[in-house]
Amino acid sequence: MEKVSPDCPYPGCFFCVMKEGNPSKRRASILKFFRELPSQDDDGQVLPISGLWNTAMAHPNDPEFIELGIFECMAALIWKGLKNRRWLSHDQNIYIPYYAAHIIGSYTMNMEEFAESAVHAGVIPPLVELLRGRLTWVEQRVAVRALGHLATYPSTFPTVASHAEILELSIQLAMSSLEIVYSHFYQYFDRRLSYHCDLLTRGMGGVEMESRKAEEWASQLQCWSLQLINCFAFKPEFLPAICKPEFLAKLPGMWGGLVNENSPAGIGLLRTICHHKLGRGPVASCPGLIEALCNIARSSDDWQYMAIDCLLWLLQDPSTCHKVIDKAVPTLIDIAEITNLGDHKKLGDSIVNVLQDCIQLQGTVRSSPSNRSKEQIEELLNSRQRLKWEKNMLKEDLHIKQAAALVVKLEGNSLFSAGNISGAASKYSEALALCPMRSKKERVVLYSNRAQCHLLMQQPLAAISDATRALCLHNPLNRHAKSLWRRAQAYDMLGLAKESLLDAILFINECSQSNDPDLSLRQNKVPDYAERLVKKQMRAAWLFREAAIKHGGVHGEGNSGNIYGHETDDSEWETASESDIGNDGRDEMGDEDDDSEWKNEDERKDKYDKPPMKGKPLYFIAHLMLTTAFFISGGCSVMCACLFVGLLNIIVNFQHLLSVKRQLGYRAQSLGKKFENKHGNEPSVSTEEGFSLDDVKLF
Repeated sequence: MEKVSPDCPYPGCFFCVMKEGNPSKRRASILKFFRELPSQDDDGQVLPISGLWNTAMAHPNDPEFIELGIFECMAALIWKGLKNRRWLSHDQNIYIPYYAAHIIGSYTMNMEEFAESAVHAGVIPPLVELLRGRLTWVEQRVAVRALGHLATYPSTFPTVASHAEILELSIQLAMSSLEIVYSHFYQYFDRRLSYHCDLLTRGMGGVEMESRKAEEWASQLQCWSLQLINCFAFKPEFLPAICKPEFLAKLPGMWGGLVNENSPAGIGLLRTICHHKLGRGPVASCPGLIEALCNIARSSDDWQYMAIDCLLWLLQDPSTCHKVIDKAVPTLIDIAEITNLGDHKKLGDSIVNVLQDCIQLQGTVRSSPSNRSKEQIEELLNSRQRLKWEKNMLKEDLHIKQAAALVVKLEGNSLFSAGNISGAASKYSEALALCPMRSKKERVVLYSNRAQCHLLMQQPLAAISDATRALCLHNPLNRHAKSLWRRAQAYDMLGLAKESLLDAILFINECSQSNDPDLSLRQNKVPDYAERLVKKQMRAAWLFREAAIKHGGVHGEGNSGNIYGHETDDSEWETASESDIGNDGRDEMGDEDDDSEWKNEDERKDKYDKPPMKGKPLYFIAHLMLTTAFFISGGCSVMCACLFVGLLNIIVNFQHLLSVKRQLGYRAQSLGKKFENKHGNEPSVSTEEGFSLDDVKLF
């Protein structure tokens, strides 16, 4: 007879057993407790199960309970809850199947020998029943978690795989989990099961906390289902069941959201599928899937490298290369300047080698790329050859090339200031052709400037390409604030909410960490227009968006009919101006990232009717200086280059003063026009919807 605490109303309870000081008696009592618990109908059974849940979470590698039969006990309790609904509805027993499945998952998370014990104890059949949805989505979540751990180990996977329905159930759950959670819990506040609310918030928090946790758990339910499928995807015999077009097409959209950023989710499963030849064929043939991989490869996603791996493997496979090459080449060329990405060292070199092989193996018509793709690859190879040549050039010659690029860049800035956006883009292209390949900071500025031009000319694909090149050249990778903001806008123009959201969040992060003195004086370093774009894209990329469109908006707590369950902000956003994000792109010569930005103002008159090359004599002098330096470079080229750069800096500073003067004049004109408009004069003329010309700076 166990020693019972005089204050304990339950003889032989688990907590009294755990207080036993004699180890042998304690083990015997725990063993008896696990054997007898499933057959008991006493009140308060949830208390020891909750205690075991806490212990399993805190000490998942402790073997004590494993040896004493905890898995057999938990499996029996799940079966009891499934078969005896009267017992399940009594007292607080409704919590027990959830806790039991969670305990199994925790103890099998790290230790393969524990997983083997669980399989021998017969935990898989009751977990499969929970996975079917015999109870609710809450139990499905912990069941798929436990089965995912069991499928991870080589010794236990065959037993999991022997239950053929597990894979099909996981696929269905991955596709429908968000809809299930939304329609069964999130949508109606007054219909939420009380035990669901308690499990979600542990009794701490109201409706808002419940909704937040439900979104997190829904994401986990989907991601853990994908993780379980991923275990099957490593085995070729299961790939035909996984690689169904309707499932593959949805994988890029299964990204876990911002609440589950540590899971590779759909892109992780796609990478596993593409690693095997049997999987690459269906992926290459799935409509829209390659474009989605390209978008992820050119994004700020933490799992960017997985999309790049998929594209490279598809290109290296002769049976799929011809299907994807024309779609993949532009993306891979844009990111070919990446050096290291995570554990991938010299990733850019790997990309170049794969593309070079595609050109060399174009003998068969089947794998031959289009002429446009061949031109792009050859241009990339020429740039790599150019980099090798520059390593053997004299330093003064490189300085002259850099100075020449600067002159052309200033011409582009002037054209941009004059409103000649197309001409400015051409000048930036010319400057890129002159700029040394090693001058990465200057090339970042040029690519970013040209991206802004493409953005204003309503060419989002070209803007994404140039912004991506700037971000890949920048050190650290994907951290150039202005390029992030420009690409975020371009992705927004294409309706790619997730990619736009990730770039906008990183842009805000860069703003908040900026050391720029102008920004440091502000109480809030985050621009308002960036916050508005983030809010807009968070609504567009909301995990429950499709479910809400299908089933209707959230009801209850004053949100009846609101599709998002919270107040929406439909205010317009604006593009970043130079003064908002600071000088974050200084090139090697000390030149600041000018980027001549634009800001929205609804009441603004187009003021750029001035001549396209104001200040042209200054540029004529600069060209004359450059020509002279080239002619005399044989004797004292270093001195000439230094003299040229010094005089050019004087020109730049003088041009900057002219620009500031013009800005003050434009600002005064703007204020005057606004004053006139306010008093009944004609409304101002906007350049185009969403953009107006303002705050142009040159450096």
